[in-house]
Amino acid sequence: MTAAPTFADIQRAAARIQPALVRTPTRHSRTLSGIAGCEVWLKFENRQFTASFKERGALNRILSLTDDEKARGVAAMSAGNHAQGVAYHAGRLGIPATIVMPVTTPFNKVKHTRDFGATVIQHGRDLNEAYAEAQRIAQLQHLTFIHPYDDPLVIAGQGTCALEMLEDVPQLDALIVPVGGGGLISGCAIAAHAMKPAIEIYGVQTALYPAMRQAMRDEPLTALPHAQTIAEGIAVKQPGALTTQIVRELVKDIFIVGEDRIEHALAMILEIEKTLIEGAAAAAFAALLANADLFHGRQVGIVMSGGNIDMRLLSNVILRELTREGRIFSLELEIEDRPGQLAQIAALIAQAGGNVMEVSHNRMMADISAKSATLGLVVEARDTEHAQEIRNALAAAGFRQR
Repeated sequence: MTAAPTFADIQRAAARIQPALVRTPTRHSRTLSGIAGCEVWLKFENRQFTASFKERGALNRILSLTDDEKARGVAAMSAGNHAQGVAYHAGRLGIPATIVMPVTTPFNKVKHTRDFGATVIQHGRDLNEAYAEAQRIAQLQHLTFIHPYDDPLVIAGQGTCALEMLEDVPQLDALIVPVGGGGLISGCAIAAHAMKPAIEIYGVQTALYPAMRQAMRDEPLTALPHAQTIAEGIAVKQPGALTTQIVRELVKDIFIVGEDRIEHALAMILEIEKTLIEGAAAAAFAALLANADLFHGRQVGIVMSGGNIDMRLLSNVILRELTREGRIFSLELEIEDRPGQLAQIAALIAQAGGNVMEVSHNRMMADISAKSATLGLVVEARDTEHAQEIRNALAAAGFRQR
């Protein structure tokens, strides 16, 4: 098996890539710390030029190419962030790049990869199918394949993330890192343990793609064939061989979080920190909230790995979160089909402090009188309790809710 990178490799990678990358900040969040019951430090990798940590490993690998390899070009497969990292730095250095992306990749990630000058081929429903196609193209066209995670130079590049975190905040005693194929957590674990041997490294995966956790525990891999997750950046069915070895040696545990927890964490960071991140990046804070007792009172570093999220998906996440919190809710009332009913209902909602966002009438219901109609409303409230107050005000006025 290929040897794992050393801390010296990570230090060399940091010196090599530093001129072309952003040294992203690691900042304390007072509000999130209060919510989580520990000191929360956020590493803003969404502020890289391509909005992801993936630039680190991609650039470190690209800078190792020979002149002949640069002339022939590179190939990669990715659900988006690795693709953008390879495309951007290859394009910046005049190296042709061919990227294979699954057909399920969000539109914005495909567009950005093309905009960086890469040839993009969409193939396969998941990373496994895209990987096979990228390997075929690389062999056929004699391109250098840049693996998104199972490569020592890529792992070393990703490890510079933890190196910066501990240089900036040496008191950290735990890191929580999103895990797909394992490149980021492997590099971070090597760097962090070299700088602070007692630090604990935790990973997090979406419940739909728990492959690294299962590999770490020698369990059968059970990822669903084509499960749709908001955290597509960590939707990996088969972790790397090298990264699995490193994770087994250096990672304390890997948490599993559901889609609803990831959505909640994403919306919370957007609202509190005014920072846009993607689903994979939100998974780390979601894991912290789900395991708050384990981290109580500790200094915890959260790697917010990227910020590339489709705007339509973001809109859905925000609306779903507002609905969960009771800040947007739906009503269906049975009303008399006569003038003034809607005005009376709107006035009652306004008096209760609510805001009517949408209205729809339905006169075709067969189970009510022909002189009646159903009125559908989408209403904005402060929270769940306020929503119930609005419902109670309508009921007190005699309007029956269906």
